[in-house]
Amino acid sequence: MAKLTEQDIQAWNGPEEEYMNEEHQTFFRDLLLKLQDELIHNANNTAGHLQEQATTPDPADRATLEEEYALELRTRDRERKLLSKIQASLRQLDEGDYGFCQDTGEPIGLKRLLARPTATLSVEAQERRERIKKQYVD
Repeated sequence: MAKLTEQDIQAWNGPEEEYMNEEHQTFFRDLLLKLQDELIHNANNTAGHLQEQATTPDPADRATLEEEYALELRTRDRERKLLSKIQASLRQLDEGDYGFCQDTGEPIGLKRLLARPTATLSVEAQERRERIKKQYVD
């Protein structure tokens, strides 16, 4: 059995009962694990980078360094949140729930999952939630 590629996923137009079959699950598990590894690698690089902490007597240089560190930490914080979503998606794969909308139980769709591998809602369910949220804000 050959591994599916991104092009295979985009071109897939099989019957609904073959949605999220074993090949699809393997493809998305590999994708999620690759993303997870990249995020962990980035976090390790940041930890090492922050430990280096160059000291400089010039206040402008010090302010620039502090701003760069703050930006890097904000980026890592976003990645930390993404990492938890990736791990939740891997658990869903293990449980057989991955790729199905949490609200409706309908397939999310391979193309949407390819674009956003941690998606838990179909496009329609996500839009519905956003409309409701906007109504409460307005």
